[in-house]
This record gives sequence, structure tokens and C-alpha cells, in this order.
Amino acid sequence: MKAASQNNPNSGWEAKAVEFFKDHLNEKDAHTWVPSLNDVPLHYLKPNSLVKFRCLIQDMFDPEFYMGVYEAVNPSTRDKVLRCGKYKDVTECGVDFNSKNTVTAERQTFYCVPIPGESPWVKECYAGLSQARDVPSTSYAPARQKRSYEEDDDMDTQPQKQREPHAGPQTASEHHGNGDCKRQETEAPSSQVASASRVDLNFPLPGEKGPSCLLKVYEDWDGFKLNDAVEVFGILSVSPALSALADEKDASSSLLDPADSMETAEEQRVHSPPASLVPRLHMLYAKPLPHNNPLLPAAACEQNSAYLSSTRSEMATVRTELLAYFTHILLGDALAAEYLILHLISNVYHRHDVLPLGKFTLNLSGCPTEASYTERFYQIIQQLVPSSYYLGMTLQNMNQMRLVPKKDYVANRLVSGALQLARNTSLFLDESRLEQGQLDTTGVRNVTALGNVISWQKFDYDFNYHQMGIPCNINVLIASEGRSLLPSDCRIHLQSQVAPSDVEEYLRSIHTQSQASQLNKFRVYLSVARLLDYSISDEVTKSVEDDFVEMRKDDPQSISAEDLHRMLVVARLLSLSLGQTSLSRDGWLRAKHIEALRRSRMEQHKCVNGNEQ
Repeated sequence: MKAASQNNPNSGWEAKAVEFFKDHLNEKDAHTWVPSLNDVPLHYLKPNSLVKFRCLIQDMFDPEFYMGVYEAVNPSTRDKVLRCGKYKDVTECGVDFNSKNTVTAERQTFYCVPIPGESPWVKECYAGLSQARDVPSTSYAPARQKRSYEEDDDMDTQPQKQREPHAGPQTASEHHGNGDCKRQETEAPSSQVASASRVDLNFPLPGEKGPSCLLKVYEDWDGFKLNDAVEVFGILSVSPALSALADEKDASSSLLDPADSMETAEEQRVHSPPASLVPRLHMLYAKPLPHNNPLLPAAACEQNSAYLSSTRSEMATVRTELLAYFTHILLGDALAAEYLILHLISNVYHRHDVLPLGKFTLNLSGCPTEASYTERFYQIIQQLVPSSYYLGMTLQNMNQMRLVPKKDYVANRLVSGALQLARNTSLFLDESRLEQGQLDTTGVRNVTALGNVISWQKFDYDFNYHQMGIPCNINVLIASEGRSLLPSDCRIHLQSQVAPSDVEEYLRSIHTQSQASQLNKFRVYLSVARLLDYSISDEVTKSVEDDFVEMRKDDPQSISAEDLHRMLVVARLLSLSLGQTSLSRDGWLRAKHIEALRRSRMEQHKCVNGNEQ
């Protein structure tokens, strides 16, 4: 793009530039040549270069003004030249602030973090697909090196360290350290670590690693929502001048009259963190992520695409393999394995007033306490889904963890909570960790929030003076010994075919049997099943209504409207699990059959265990 056209605000170069990048990035595999903030360390990336970032919008700051066009004075010739201020944070030297040609423009800033709970296999697969060169840039090494020995930059670390995921369950004590970045875990000067610890990266989940960034959006920012998962392509800005300006503000804030500044010192720290820890990304193009499964091509999201058609034809076969795999994991219980498949492909596809349609929270009761079964079970689920989080429901976790995001008015930011998750994240609630004790105010609030997520796929964010309900789309699986204290859409009691003393050895065999190629088939299957459209013909609808009337004739108490709704959800998920996009008569009868088996089992369990429902 020539300087002359940049200097002319009416040339339309901005729209042409955005269109150029958008067209080229949509070409086959073109995006793989763009380095990613997710898997390339920041000090390997050249400032002012094109990068991408797979992220979640964690917070939305107030709009900011910047110099869209400004006049600069050439120090040698004293000539005045118009410059464009777009896609940059720092203007060039010699700005004429009194120029009549200055144009003030507006942009929106989002605070973005890596997708919470993204599975290790997803990170590894995305990194493996990248064609970008993963070598340090030498063109700017001296400036970056100088900055790295100052107070805020602790970027010297091995590239592979940045990719290490947090695979296991966490405790509440880890949650309060979520601002620590991975780079602090490597050896670094104490001054660097001390400075980095001042910056809370505000990750929703404890133990999360990776960069966060300030995303600068120049147009159509109303199209983005809080908690949206997006892949952003933009210009990277890591100018040390940003950190210097922030430090100057920080040092002088105590000397200034509060009335002279619209920002508090705390707000300045949050909104202007060191660029070496929180880089700025000036957006050229962004696309929403309906899923973050790297094994699916971009065309998979297009309904009736050739990819979906070819995959649908194989889904019944893959389902049979997956059913056998889950039956083995669930200690020989094939019926529980059926319901686990249905749960993992469930998805809120529509909201009717306040009612979310498509959700299917599963309570798997009867989980053994031997051999850390629930934790191992979660690790197997984590190997199959793109994003997940394990929450052990201990008394300490419930009373100490921050599940609900809260507005901090002093820093003017939304402090993250563990329930601030991307759509279709699998939330594994381990209720077998429950113990006797008293829930405090925080514990009651956390349990209430979990109940609202399950029942309404929505929970209240804490804005101090009021509560604001924010919708979500989270797949909740509850593992418990008895009936869960939380609500659920469906409960099935596990019937183990393995003696308690043999559980340890039995589970060990699962890890040795699963192959990467088989796991990839399962991963693709679970994601594709969520993307399929679904419909019910008028003929089948009439047949379902007639069945419902017949079932209630003999014993009106035997089936309720809630039971019918559950059967319809099961029938929908059962059809999609077989790659069928409409409900057939056979599909309805099969749904009735497995529901009858489940209800029969629950009745038998109720008889054996007295009053347990």
C-alpha cells in the first residue's frame, strides 16, 4: 500500500486493505502460514507483523480515541507529512498537535484470553498444522533484548514450555494464582518475576497458560459479544514505549490530583499493562469459532457441505466403536455408554423465551470411589473434547473458588470466574469429592450458579449493585455416588461389571488400548454430530403425539410432560449420533426403548436404596 494513498484519508485504502487480507486468508490453507500467538512465543514474533490469535473475549473495555490522521514534521527537511494512525499504538515523532488536518477516530478494545480449558491435543494439533516459521526474529532483537532486562519483560523461555497444557484437576488454592504466566515458571531474574506478578492476566480457569492480548477493533464491534470464541488476524504491537508510558503514568499517579485524570492508578495498570506480557493486536479480520476442533476443515461448518455428507455416511460405524470404548470406560455398562454419547453431542441450538432447547446435563451416579475413578474418567473425556474443565466439588473449592465473574469498579474491569467458558465446553463436576461441612456465602452463590447453568444455561454475573444474567452453552456432566445435589436433565446409575478390587488394573488397560487414529475418529465424530441440522416431519410428530396419549391411557402417572420432553431430546440426540438429520419412526421407538430401560433401572435402584430418588 503506497504512502500517498495512506496519507489521503479519502482514498479508501483501509477498506481495500482489509478486503485484501480477508480474501487471501480465506484461500485454502492460507491461514496456516500466519504465525499464532497461541503456539509461538511472543519474542519469536516480529512487531508490526501479521499474526493470529485463537481466543475468548473475556472483557470489553470502553471505546478509546486515537489519531486516525495526524500531521508529522520531518526533522531534517521540516516538511509536513500526513500520517495514518490506524493499526498502531504509538505515533511517529514530530507530531503537530495544532494541525487542522488532524482527524480523531474511535476504536473498541477487548481483553482476550486463550480459550479456557482447551485440551492438550487441540493445542498440539493446531501447532502441528502451522506452516509459519518458528524462529526468533533478529531484526528487532536489540530493542527487545534491552526491554527484556527492564522491569516487565520475562519472555526468555523455551518455545515448547509455552505449549504445555494443564491436564489434571485443580484445587481452589491454584485459582488465586491464575495471573501468573507460564514464562514465570522458567528461570528468570527476580526483578522480572516480581514485575510480572503485578500483572493479573485474568484467566478464567486456574493453571491456564499462554498469552492474553488487548484486541483493538476498528469497525463492526457491536457484532462481538462477551465470551465469544474467535480467531483474530491482525497487526501485532509490542512497542516498549507502551510499557514506558504505563510506567510513567503509574509513577506519577500518586502525585496528580485525582480530578486531573479520568483513570485511577489501578485502572491504568489494568488497561495499559506491559506490552511484553499483554501485547496489542490490531484487528484486520476475525471469524467466529463455532468449534475449536482442528481436525475439522473450515467447510465442515457449512450445512450440506461435501465434508458433512461424507462424514455422515460413516457416523453409524464410528458410533459403534465409540459405544464399545465408552462401555469399557464405564466398567462394562453399555446403557450408561449410550447416554454418555448423547450427552457429549448435546448443544443448545435454540432458546424459546427463557428455555434453552437441546441441553442434556447427565448425572452419572454410582461412580466408584476406588482408584480415583472420576479423575481418570475426566482425563479420558478430555482426550476427546476440544475444551473441558474438571471441578472437584470439595467444600474448600465451593467456599473459596470464584465461579462467577465480578465487576471491579476500581480497576474498571470484569474479574473472571471459572464459569466464564466458551460454548460447548465440557464441565465435569466431581460430586464424589463432597464432604460434610457448612457452605458459606460464597459457597451458596457458587452452587446456585451451577444450578442455573444446568437448568437455564444462564447465570448471574456480579455487578455489585445488580446482577446481570448472561447466557452460556456449557455441557455439564455430574459424576456422583448417589443422586446429585444439583439438578440434571437425565440421571443414570452406573452398573459396574468390574469388582472394586480390580478397578485399578481395569482402568490401566484403557490407556494402553486407545490409539491416536481411533481417538481422532471419535473427536471428529463428536464435533460433527453437533453441527448437523435436525428436523421432525409432521407425520412423525403426529405419531409421537399418539404414542404419548396411549402411554397415559393406562396410567396417567406413569409419564409426564417432562418425561415426553426428555424422550424427544433423547430421540433427537440418538438420530444425530447415527448421522440422521430427521427423526424416523424407528428412531423414536429406539429412544422409547432406551428410556424404558433407564427408568426400569432407576426404579430397581430406588427399591434397593429406599428413599433415594
